[in-house]
Amino acid sequence: MADARGMSRRQVGLGALALGGGLAFASLPADPAAAAAPSLGGGRPALRHGSAREAGLLPGPLKQLVTDAEAFLQPSPEHPWYAGAVLLAGRGRTVALHRPIGMAVRYQAYDEETDTGVEFPPDQQIPMAEDTVFDLASVSKLFTSILAVQQIERGRIELEAPVASYLPDFGRAGKQDVTIRQLLTHTSGFRAWIPLYEAPTYEEKVQRVYDEELASPPGTAYLYSDLNLISLQLVLEHVTGRRLDVLLREEITEPLGMRRTRYNPPASWKPKIAATEDARKPWSGLDRGLVWGEVHDENAYSLGGVAGHAGVFSDAWDLAVLARTLLDGGVCGRRRILRPESVELMFTDFNTAFPGDEHGLGFELYQHWYMGAMATPRTAGHTGFTGTALVLDPTTDSFLVVLGNSVHPVRGWRSGSAPRVAAANQLARAVPVRPARGRTAWFSGMASAATATLALPALDTSSGAARLSCALWWDTEPKADVLVLESSGDGGTTWKPVPFTTRRRGGSAEPHPTGTATGWSGRVWHDLTADLPAAPGLVVRWRYTTDRLYVGRGAYVDGLRVESGHRRLFDESRPADATRLRAEGWSREED
Repeated sequence: MADARGMSRRQVGLGALALGGGLAFASLPADPAAAAAPSLGGGRPALRHGSAREAGLLPGPLKQLVTDAEAFLQPSPEHPWYAGAVLLAGRGRTVALHRPIGMAVRYQAYDEETDTGVEFPPDQQIPMAEDTVFDLASVSKLFTSILAVQQIERGRIELEAPVASYLPDFGRAGKQDVTIRQLLTHTSGFRAWIPLYEAPTYEEKVQRVYDEELASPPGTAYLYSDLNLISLQLVLEHVTGRRLDVLLREEITEPLGMRRTRYNPPASWKPKIAATEDARKPWSGLDRGLVWGEVHDENAYSLGGVAGHAGVFSDAWDLAVLARTLLDGGVCGRRRILRPESVELMFTDFNTAFPGDEHGLGFELYQHWYMGAMATPRTAGHTGFTGTALVLDPTTDSFLVVLGNSVHPVRGWRSGSAPRVAAANQLARAVPVRPARGRTAWFSGMASAATATLALPALDTSSGAARLSCALWWDTEPKADVLVLESSGDGGTTWKPVPFTTRRRGGSAEPHPTGTATGWSGRVWHDLTADLPAAPGLVVRWRYTTDRLYVGRGAYVDGLRVESGHRRLFDESRPADATRLRAEGWSREED
């Protein structure tokens, strides 16, 4: 679901103007030194470890996050999803969870005949540690994207300019109209991938990118492609005269103090790096044996380990620093790497024409398949093939890092993204929802493939003037998970939806003619009113139904009241009435 406010933010709220196919910002720094200058106001506090309470999080879900993650160290269902992982979760400037689980190095090979991993002797296996370094795989794309947005700020690149205006040879084979924005949002028309590692020289690999024909006309379809960020790398290196690894160090990692983030880690780092795959044909494009301390991606490896789409190594803490920097509008301490309006662009959906494939500049948005219940139209993140993920939620100021070695010993063992979803669900659950009135509110829960009902007792509404009011909070997987207000006049044999109206405090009324609520509501309380049917024994209930895949943060109901004229038929604040509510699957949540 696209954020309906995204267009106005992009056009008005950012102070950005489309000029001649480019994007111009007012008062942006013209050189790298200015971009890294101290922020106004003396900077912000450094990221720190602290308790869940200090982060404004509930401790129970964070404990469950670890328990859920540990379950995937076991067969799930046939093989472990990863040999180990490092989990990090925080809110504000407090990291409330930083936990290693399992093994960073366990297998020395994969036995194809028996579909088993050949383990190192126990004394050669290496457990995960908080500072274990991972091959980030496609999470690397975020760094390339940040570097590109920096160059847009400095006027060296224009967002709507054709790539061929910087690299004339790129315009071959019908690519002359592909823009920088289309590379960043995966709408260029490139197919997903080509085996560049088959070309013998670096120059020939680049020529294959230049000669590649498009699978669809630019801007007409979304198709995630490594070739987009490889092309962006070529643009960056051309306009700056610096290699991508140098840009990463000088423009991001050194200013932010990210000392364990780089391309091509030195041999001395190897004991602290999580191993990846026993890379052999046919499952790998190259026969390399156990990949450990070198980039796993075949194309990035063939490009010398430095590539726009993959190749960055990092640890959980460094990624938390990056997350905090972006959530703070591009500043960390006294160092600024991006302007706030640039970060806003990275979190703004440019793919409104492709619902379900929401995308900012480099960042994916609103993707329940790995963001789980953290997903909102503003939630940004990315995953990596090796088992990595970074998720940032500006709405709750929270961030999640999941680093797993899920291709160790072989890529075929893992399936789907269940550990990422489970972790994101628990972090979302850890952000408390304060009741609208008093100290408690009814909560639907977050179970998948479930139905929860909250029913009022039978009421006499035969006068025809009964009205229900309450406070409502909802955030569900759009369309798939639905909250319904319904009534029955025959003792529950049949149910009919009850239309209602919600009003976000300070906002305008929103009708719900089908009696349903689904998707994103801003994660704030709404005042609800509904005219009830006339019946001598009317039962009214909330019903929340989820599918088997993903869930949102759920639904909350508070302050239920039914009035008919000057008569109060039901009032949840009265103890006698409150005990008459029938809840199946709903629970009382305390402030």
